[in-house]
Amino acid sequence: MTAPAPLVVVSGPSGVGKSTVVARALELDPRIWLSVSATTRRPQAGEVEGREYFFVSDGQFDALIADDGLLEWATFAGNRYGTPRGPVEAQRAAGRPVLLEIEVQGARQVRERVPGALLVFLAPPSWEVLQARLTGRGTESTEAVERRLAAAREELAAAGEFDVTLVNADVQQCAEALVAWAIVPDPAAGGGSPASE
Repeated sequence: MTAPAPLVVVSGPSGVGKSTVVARALELDPRIWLSVSATTRRPQAGEVEGREYFFVSDGQFDALIADDGLLEWATFAGNRYGTPRGPVEAQRAAGRPVLLEIEVQGARQVRERVPGALLVFLAPPSWEVLQARLTGRGTESTEAVERRLAAAREELAAAGEFDVTLVNADVQQCAEALVAWAIVPDPAAGGGSPASE
């Protein structure tokens, strides 16, 4: 029986550029499939069902939890978010590497439920760079920024729990490294997994 394709979990602090790096990785190699989360929050303008999220009711989310239908889930700002198990397993069985772009606490849950998953931590070049990104938005109150910074410190402290750390100093290089981890090299070609940066 053929082993399922890789499951790569990408996590890191807010402001580190997870979405940008993941989007570039998908452009570099269309074989990679990005998991779409389910959420109980209402759709925002421009969001499409099944593209940004699967929008579900609280009852539907409860049922997913009860049926072990989520690889991970968490609550943010009064709404719940989770990774549906079924589509991830179907894509991996079909041979497509799967990326999950989730928070640190979700990554911990995936590690428990999918022991073979590879956890990749995206780190900033420095604390000062991350701080500038989080405070430079200019759209949030001082209290909100302080909360983000405090959360970022906690998330950075979790880097040691991950299998690989990639420093996002250059989006292209970081995305290329992520693709290298997501795509299993052809043994006949003599390739191997890249070293962490």
